[in-house]
Amino acid sequence: PMDYTWAKKLGMVRKPANFISSIADDRGEELKYCGVTISEVFSQELGIGGVLSLLWFRRQLPPACTKFIEMILMVTADHGPAVSGAHNTIVTARAGKDLVSALCSGLLTIGPRFGGALDDAAKMFSQALDSGVSPKDFIEKMKKTNQLIMGIGHRIKSLANPDQRVEIIKNYAKTHFKTTPVLDFALGVEQLTTRKRANLILNVDGCIAVAFVDMIRSCGAFSREECDDLMSF
Repeated sequence: PMDYTWAKKLGMVRKPANFISSIADDRGEELKYCGVTISEVFSQELGIGGVLSLLWFRRQLPPACTKFIEMILMVTADHGPAVSGAHNTIVTARAGKDLVSALCSGLLTIGPRFGGALDDAAKMFSQALDSGVSPKDFIEKMKKTNQLIMGIGHRIKSLANPDQRVEIIKNYAKTHFKTTPVLDFALGVEQLTTRKRANLILNVDGCIAVAFVDMIRSCGAFSREECDDLMSF
């Protein structure tokens, strides 16, 4: 049998890869994101949204979608010091821990009541729409099963004091997406919940969630099966 060390020195064999990345590739002359060279990324002015579409979805999404991704990053860049993640990060840093430890302590608070509501809202509203129930029946079902409607409600914002982040996202989706059935369903729920209390509005997490579902379903870049797979992550 051939000696591996000798063959490797001659370039006849190579060490097997520990893992293979199907997203980024820096083996050639240029770094590539999902087959797109870094020079093309800049020459085409893909921006942060375009790069994330290549890395997250492994395809180049339409400009309206990449702009929407950038908008999400902008409106959620900082929620202030009072939310769980920021609070834990600050407390850990004040205790003298390093930056990575402080960030990890904040990230570990992400769950159903902080950050995770976005995922649940996307699933709740899209599944309700797909099942064919009305907003009223959806609310009644949630009441009977004693479940919170994720993406609905805000401590400060209300009908009289709307969240401008929600308005910006909602207006963009209505203007640039082909269809917005999940957003429309969520707004139908909001019309009913706000009759009970004015602050039971579609909040920023809920609005991002339903608009994102409408984006991937209507942009033409994904099959319905791929959309469902993305929703299940």
